[in-house]
Amino acid sequence: SSWRFTFYLIAFIAGMAVIVDKPWFYDLREVWKGYPIQSMLPSQYWYYMIELSFYWSLLFSIASDVKRKDFKEQIIHHVATIILISFSWFANYIRAGTLIMALHDSSDYLLESAKMFNYAGWRNTCNNIFIVFAAVFIITRLVILPFWIMHCTVFYPLDLYPAFFGYYFFNFMMVVLQSLHIFWAYLIIRMAQKFITGKVVEDERSDREETDNSEEEEEAAKNGPLSNGHPVLNNNHRKTD
Repeated sequence: SSWRFTFYLIAFIAGMAVIVDKPWFYDLREVWKGYPIQSMLPSQYWYYMIELSFYWSLLFSIASDVKRKDFKEQIIHHVATIILISFSWFANYIRAGTLIMALHDSSDYLLESAKMFNYAGWRNTCNNIFIVFAAVFIITRLVILPFWIMHCTVFYPLDLYPAFFGYYFFNFMMVVLQSLHIFWAYLIIRMAQKFITGKVVEDERSDREETDNSEEEEEAAKNGPLSNGHPVLNNNHRKTD
């Protein structure tokens, strides 16, 4: 969680630095101005290469991570993301790609931060950060992405050139990605409700049979010990043989 938090935070700051001064950040019709002949800046090149490398690393490392309920969805998400980044690179959808990547990074570092405080036993801090994360996730993934970004990729190009295979393929992959966002938003809202009501929260993605906690650890999670005045949450999930 610590290294992912570091990456997502740096990637979000770097992504904003890459696009905040660009005209298509403020006017989405500028995304397609001059397409398909659009210049690419070195900052955009490195932003793409670093993001693509990171998601390849996640795809390889997920096999050795704890398998949760959304394991298959995570695989689909990583594959879809890699395909989208790669295809947008080859089709010169660079401007749309930078917007989409920055939008995703805007909430991911908050989730990893909440996880770190959860593992440290700082329950109140974790809860507060998670609520902020849930709000940012819903706004960016369920509002801005479908109603601004996907509207830009679906409707605006048709004003400039006829639809071709790449147009359909790119937007189909965007629909796949958006479907996963809806699934995760459902899990996030369930967890947020538990945070607000003060219930002890476990990761909604975790199956009971996929953990191997001792009775002592379970008792500690329910009744103590205390760390910084809050119960230590039991998050030491381990794979079973």
